[in-house]
Amino acid sequence: MGSLRIAEIFRSIQGEGIWAGTPSTFVRVSGCNLRCSWCDTKYASWNPEGEVLAVEEITRRVEEAELGHVVLTGGEPMLFEPIEELCRQLWTSGFTVTIETAGTVYRNLHCDLMSISPKLSNSTPGPEAGMGWTERHERTRSDREPLRQLLDAFECQLKFVVSAERLQADLAEIGQVLSGLPPVAKERILLMPEATTAGQLRTAGAAVAAVCVEKGFRFGPRLHVELYGNRRGT
Repeated sequence: MGSLRIAEIFRSIQGEGIWAGTPSTFVRVSGCNLRCSWCDTKYASWNPEGEVLAVEEITRRVEEAELGHVVLTGGEPMLFEPIEELCRQLWTSGFTVTIETAGTVYRNLHCDLMSISPKLSNSTPGPEAGMGWTERHERTRSDREPLRQLLDAFECQLKFVVSAERLQADLAEIGQVLSGLPPVAKERILLMPEATTAGQLRTAGAAVAAVCVEKGFRFGPRLHVELYGNRRGT
């Protein structure tokens, strides 16, 4: 029986993506192969924490939450082999499963939606990430082969975090990323404003929404930030 370090398990609504608004149980796995400069869950990535739980115990806690939709998030849940076993157990128990991933690791597992957030250069950290992390982050995020494999194998959505301050540069970079991938329908490509407060979302969101109308991409809300702010367990 495999086990995973879990930062938190909680009930909330899905705040992002095409299933935004769906009541969901979130399982946040600790550990990440990236160090995004704007990461809002450093307790599961930069400084992983939480208790190590057997897959059976994780499944039991999800069942106790009594919601049909489960979001496996992180950190980077696809890093860890026991995620395959967890997905198998959740599927056997009848849950609908979304996996939130940066698209840097491929695994053959079951999920109903692979929610991929490819990282742009706006995510690259400086020296504050620690020795070697700037180069490691760049090398990892730039390897698009796992992303291509995921798009070929799963029902997917792509979510890009964009900055209102460098929107045109981010859009150009998104175009470069998409040109190297299998075709993705524009309604499955979401642009999400970089923000950690409801006020920042409103300010940045208007500019991002205007670009979505112009380019035909989908606007990605961040309902959990709007409703609860940037805090754990939401």
